[in-house]
Amino acid sequence: MVGTFKIITLSAAINEGKVNLFEDHYYDGGSIMVENARIKCWKHGGHGAETFLQVVENSCNPGFVVLGQRLGTNLLYDYLIKFGFGTKTGIDLNGESKGILFPLSKMGPVETATTAFGQGISVTPIQQVTGVSAAINGGTLYKPYIVKDISEGETNSVVLLNKKQVVRENVISSESSKLVRMALESVVSNGTGRNAFIENYLVGGKTGTAQKIPRSAGTYIVSFCGFAPVENPQVLVYVVIDEIQRDSQTNTGLAVEIAKKVLEGSLKELNVAKSSKK
Repeated sequence: MVGTFKIITLSAAINEGKVNLFEDHYYDGGSIMVENARIKCWKHGGHGAETFLQVVENSCNPGFVVLGQRLGTNLLYDYLIKFGFGTKTGIDLNGESKGILFPLSKMGPVETATTAFGQGISVTPIQQVTGVSAAINGGTLYKPYIVKDISEGETNSVVLLNKKQVVRENVISSESSKLVRMALESVVSNGTGRNAFIENYLVGGKTGTAQKIPRSAGTYIVSFCGFAPVENPQVLVYVVIDEIQRDSQTNTGLAVEIAKKVLEGSLKELNVAKSSKK
């Protein structure tokens, strides 16, 4: 979940006033030391001087470690719980897992640092979609469902209706959510998600790459979580590709392309209004 999980850390840091995306700067030299652990950036040699908006655009691991450090262990963990991680969503599917988080009692500086960019923890795709939806919809966490309604064939009367169920309100403020959307739109406009651009729509999103064990195999999990339109999100798509062979962690293009096609088709099918801003 490395990469796309950074949306949660970003949301928490913005909501707590721990970062100014435009004025705060970070120098990425390629790695950061946390206690005795060296945490590397995916880009050899690092990204150099960045604003924190560029940290998001570039998916810079050391920069997100700093955001996690600014939040601190307890506050970061609190947001993980608020966004619904570590518990089942209650979706209408059998066999749902609650995922795996570090116990708070065992989260030292290194565990806090790796959690901040999504390494060492395991969340389910539906948890990821539900959490990111809260981050971009104004701050409300909803219970997800698969089937909206079921109607009787002959009479067309509704026999099952799943209404919206709010799990938690004000996970982040509406103002913070607006900033999150803006930052994720910048990822598509200027950063690692450029291939998700859709004409006449503002698209936001976040790429993700995780190297699989054993590292010697050179296999990765690549992902992209994208949504549109940015100003009023109607569709969110999360694509994960397992066991992809790549020489570079930066190649998340296939996941982005798949997500783009799903977004394009969904926006058209749902007749979603085009973005007013180009």
